[in-house]
Amino acid sequence: MKKVLFIYFSQSGQLEEIAQAIAKPMIADQKAEIDFYEIKMVHQFPFPWTADAFFNAFPESFQQIPEEIHPPAPHILQTNYDLVVLYYQVWYLTPSIPINSFLKSEYAEKILGNRSVITVSGSRNMWALAQDKVKVLLQKNNATLVGNIALTDRHHNLISVITIVDWMFSGKKRKAYGIFPKPGVSDAEIKGATKYGDIIARHLGIGNFASLQQELVKSGAVDYRFFLVSMDQKGNRMFKIWSSIILKNKTKRKRLLVVFKYYVVFAIYVVSPLVYLVELLLYPFLYFLKYKKERQHYEGI
Repeated sequence: MKKVLFIYFSQSGQLEEIAQAIAKPMIADQKAEIDFYEIKMVHQFPFPWTADAFFNAFPESFQQIPEEIHPPAPHILQTNYDLVVLYYQVWYLTPSIPINSFLKSEYAEKILGNRSVITVSGSRNMWALAQDKVKVLLQKNNATLVGNIALTDRHHNLISVITIVDWMFSGKKRKAYGIFPKPGVSDAEIKGATKYGDIIARHLGIGNFASLQQELVKSGAVDYRFFLVSMDQKGNRMFKIWSSIILKNKTKRKRLLVVFKYYVVFAIYVVSPLVYLVELLLYPFLYFLKYKKERQHYEGI
């Protein structure tokens, strides 16, 4: 019987729901033994967030500075899994501190080394460069990436900012102010994630993942949007500067984080719409020079 491990860290419970949905077909057909490993941090992050805690997590999150995690259960470390499915959130265009901490821990290679791995992200919408960072860490742990699923909030970028902020700071997945759509990955898409579980189970059964990603993409597992990747790239450049300045000026950290907060608001509501218009005008000229290759990269593994 095949053995599969699902690894996740979930503050709101959304990633756990996604993990359960994808695991459902494998559990139902009883052809695989399923284990779930929830990463536990020694220092726990709050949910709902406070504004201070949320922005204070920025420099270490973006710079991928790990923190201590509690050890996995002994049987997790001792089992030789046929497949590992790694679920992660995106914090500040980067895999979350808990996921980053796991991937940089002493336990990661014991669990992931020489294993086939599928990554599953649940994010607002900018996941692309975070996935590139996860790939680097998987390679360092001698894991083989065989598939990727990127589930996002499908609503307009500016609308999703409003709804995700309400969710993070209230702890309630609701219609913000009674007029906006619910935040995060939609309930219908979470329930529909069982289709990815069916595809994965079929490839697991035959022991061949060669065409897995192609099938996942055809089923809607990856939503590439050129504008969001462009914003992701620009955001990474600016976040690198900001995080470096904040980490180097420890005595001014609080004041710098306040300035950074206003910079983020300005970038989202003023800069991003302007960038979108420019990118839209340039799209026909950049398609073959940039976007076609970019799509192939992010729809692949």
